[in-house]
Amino acid sequence: FDRDLCWRTEARLLPVVCHSSNNFKVTRKALEEAYAKAVEANISVKGLLLTNPSNPLGTILDRDTLREAMSFINEKNIHLICDEIYAATVFRQPDFISIAEIIEEDQEYNRNLVHIIYSLSKDMGFPGFRVGIVYSYNDAVVECGRKMSSFGLVSSQTQYLIASMLSDDQFIGKFLLESAGRLATRHNDFTDGLRQVGIKCLNGNAGLFLWMDLRGLLIDSTVEAETALWQMIINDVKLNVSPGSSFHCSEPGWFRVCIANMNEETTKVALARIREFVLRNGNKPNRKEKCGQSDLRLRLSFRRIDDVLRSPCIMSPHSPIPQSPLVRTRT
Repeated sequence: FDRDLCWRTEARLLPVVCHSSNNFKVTRKALEEAYAKAVEANISVKGLLLTNPSNPLGTILDRDTLREAMSFINEKNIHLICDEIYAATVFRQPDFISIAEIIEEDQEYNRNLVHIIYSLSKDMGFPGFRVGIVYSYNDAVVECGRKMSSFGLVSSQTQYLIASMLSDDQFIGKFLLESAGRLATRHNDFTDGLRQVGIKCLNGNAGLFLWMDLRGLLIDSTVEAETALWQMIINDVKLNVSPGSSFHCSEPGWFRVCIANMNEETTKVALARIREFVLRNGNKPNRKEKCGQSDLRLRLSFRRIDDVLRSPCIMSPHSPIPQSPLVRTRT
């Protein structure tokens, strides 16, 4: 969201701090604490932004959480923007629940505050078509969007193709069923492979990625140590993962791994590289865990963290290090 919402508008994102102790669930307490900090800093909060299913967690927001979110935004009289771009990537229970369903449960909810965004990029694998949707209950927002759409119209040819495809209920049903099956298989294969070398992942059920726990590989629990580890994975393992700090994660050591954009052979290569990387640093798979965390530790004594941070590499678009001229530019 930093790139999508902030680079041009200079809007400010304030993270709602969630914790691994409850699987990063969004709680009312976390919402209230984030809001209170904003008020204390004299920041006017305009809305709450949620992704459901979650990116990068790969989990869904349950009905109770969505109800709490609706209650919260109504009480604060702020907007709720719900990004449901991964709605059809759920590959096992529990099922996806749209915020639109929650609104129907209680007529007291202020619908003018709720806006849903969606795209065909993820569920249907059409990122190049640039087809997005804004579904709002607020007439003013819809009218504004209608006028702004003139600057980014979808071509007639694309509209015809998409309309024809979406009208074929049989094809859509088969496609989504096959997609869910493949996502489940890939998710299981990847998490099983990581588990063999003592690496755990958040128990997800949706999305095109998984949330990998590498806290046991950090020399200390800091963003600097996480960034150093990320740079080593880029340079040594030759895998492009996204560090948790680029998603405002409060706990260093979590990484997002995209698993749906590679074939079976590439998946095996990726897992083999991770295994070799862990074992090469003097670790043994399936070690006993102490205090709920892996006993894995990287041996970074041969290289100072500052040297790692300054080493040249191809930066991830989610990189927390603003070296790209696109990040630095103000015009």
